Amino acid sequence: MFVAKELRKKSIAEYLLYMWQIEDTIRAYGCSLTRIRKEYIDQFQYTDEQKEEEEDWFGDLVRMMNQEGCREGGHLQINKVLMQDLTELHAQLLQSSKFPFYSAEYYRVLPFIVELRGKTKRTADKMARTNDERLKTVAAQLGKSEIETCFDLLYGVMMLRLQKKEITPETTRALNEITTFIGMLSDYYIKDKTEGLDFGEE
Repeated sequence: MFVAKELRKKSIAEYLLYMWQIEDTIRAYGCSLTRIRKEYIDQFQYTDEQKEEEEDWFGDLVRMMNQEGCREGGHLQINKVLMQDLTELHAQLLQSSKFPFYSAEYYRVLPFIVELRGKTKRTADKMARTNDERLKTVAAQLGKSEIETCFDLLYGVMMLRLQKKEITPETTRALNEITTFIGMLSDYYIKDKTEGLDFGEE
């Protein structure tokens, strides 16, 4: 909760990636608040009051995950809404002539997005030919927005790094461009929420 509050103020992209990680953390503990308190929260140097606050926050998330059917996978509605907000802001930034650097960065990352989606489609096609039961999960990736595709890459690489797995030079190149692009979108999101952006509309 404390980390999430700080991230939400400075970088909405880092906040959203952190929240995805929290969803996975909750799943790793079997959506058990007791286990989360004993095995996760207690390892931090929090005061007893802070631990209580953190436990309440996790408790709310566990309840939402149970109610929304996210115990096994998927994202909470609060995170989906945020992704939708970012996707809508992305479209506004591209439609406006007032953000040429953002548009230029988008066109720089577009080949990477196309490539990522192409890999997903090839995987889905292969799974369909072999009647793989995981096809539905992979096929769902094809309906995601370009922004969510970028976040999927960022999160996937974050998980690889946590597992100390190798990241190919090709992936590193895509990661660097997409990180810059999503960083710009994140900055514009914060600016739009705090000051408001002028899209040049009548």
